[in-house]
Amino acid sequence: MTAIPWLSILMGVSVLGALGVSFLKNDKVAKQATLGVSLLVLVLAVVMTVGFSPNGDRFQYAETYDWIPSFGVHYAVAVDGVALVLILLSAVLVPIVVLASWHDAEQGKRSVRTYFALLLVLEAMMIGVFAATDVFLFYVFFEAMLIPMYFMIGSYGGAQRSYAAVKFLLYSLFGGLLMLVAVIALYNVADKNSFLFPELIGAVTDPTTQKWLFLGFFIAFAIKAPLWPVHTWLPDAAAQAPAGAAVLLVGVLDKVGTFGMLRFCLELFPEASKWATPVVIALSVIGIVYGAIVAIGQTDIKRLIAYTSISHFGFITMGVFAMTTTAASGATLYMVNHGFSTGVLFLVAGFLIYRRGSQFIADYGGVQKVAPLLAGAFLIAGLSGLSLPGLSTFVSEFMVLLGTFERYAVPAIIGTTGVILAAIYILWMYQRTMNGPTAESVAEMKDLNGRERWVVAPLIALIVVLGFFPKPLLDVINPAVKESLVNVKVTDPAPVVAVKEGQ
Repeated sequence: MTAIPWLSILMGVSVLGALGVSFLKNDKVAKQATLGVSLLVLVLAVVMTVGFSPNGDRFQYAETYDWIPSFGVHYAVAVDGVALVLILLSAVLVPIVVLASWHDAEQGKRSVRTYFALLLVLEAMMIGVFAATDVFLFYVFFEAMLIPMYFMIGSYGGAQRSYAAVKFLLYSLFGGLLMLVAVIALYNVADKNSFLFPELIGAVTDPTTQKWLFLGFFIAFAIKAPLWPVHTWLPDAAAQAPAGAAVLLVGVLDKVGTFGMLRFCLELFPEASKWATPVVIALSVIGIVYGAIVAIGQTDIKRLIAYTSISHFGFITMGVFAMTTTAASGATLYMVNHGFSTGVLFLVAGFLIYRRGSQFIADYGGVQKVAPLLAGAFLIAGLSGLSLPGLSTFVSEFMVLLGTFERYAVPAIIGTTGVILAAIYILWMYQRTMNGPTAESVAEMKDLNGRERWVVAPLIALIVVLGFFPKPLLDVINPAVKESLVNVKVTDPAPVVAVKEGQ
């Protein structure tokens, strides 16, 4: 299986599928074809995952070809455990988003086939950005995936879609420009005549140079994540994007930022990462608390969910820079679990908005009485978002806090307030929309239909299963995380409670 170019096949199937869909004339056939292509990609990704050896070589399914030889640029892709689970996350979410977006492109008489072709192009870019092991190729995918998302928000979003799309693009391009400068500088400073990631590890030794290069990469990743205070584009983009696009934006694209911090910032610039850690931890804690408090005050369902994600990304960033195996593995697992739980929240919110025609929480009430399945899916996703024990997000959040406490006790303690605040914004949102007297405007609201049940059921099943049995994912994640921390030259601290000799 290792001789099969799995990663190129996954991207190729998505791109070819997008081209095929774009030429179809029948909208219904275009939707069905997109769903079929995305399911094929999922099956191929699962087969690739089965053949992955967690305790084998760090990078597997490697492909390396000269792209621009005179500049040392390669088409180089491979996966370690961290990249693998994020590619699998992408492959799982895309067919679910396709099925959920059956009517998104029909609003406003826009091209249906273009919307679904953009979804497949975006899938190829997401797989590529996690698989790239050439730093320049990573940058290309990092920027290229902005294009389909920009058009999905700007052409198929809400009333303020143009503003949100431009703001999303400008923030991302600014970060990308900084990273491009850092990538070029890294190539010249390392003097390796190559952009291959494994060859660049340890190539920059000057502390001052490391710091400048680190900042170029980190700011780009902080904007992408997003980390406070460069987060303001996300609530606008998520609120105006179609529900399916919002799922991929928050569930996958934003994870490129935290993935980049773990992969590139820590390993290419280890001393600079240690130098910046106190500031990053502080920003993460602020993000956790700020995102949660602002979420409590939101009146728009989708903006509320977006602010909860800002809080959650604070946990992920804190876990990455705590630089312990427990915290970093928890942060990686959090990336996956957050994609599932937030995915259900955005999708159910989209179903509500499609039925009622409003994003404002005040326009709902008593939905549970007329649409119990819809309300139940919303409740389970919300409880996962507030890290209820037994659901998937709890495991990852607990690991992040435990691993962070080993090195940074005070930030970990402050971070736990995010758990308390999460209970407030989730349960209050649920109470206002689903409980109480049934509002006249939702009295005739229909419950989940057959297609919508197929949308939410797999994600809810994953939330429950991973809540009780996260071991399969952790078995894949842990070896890659340990290898990353070895390259950073940090070791796990001694246990918090020491045992006296002889006991």
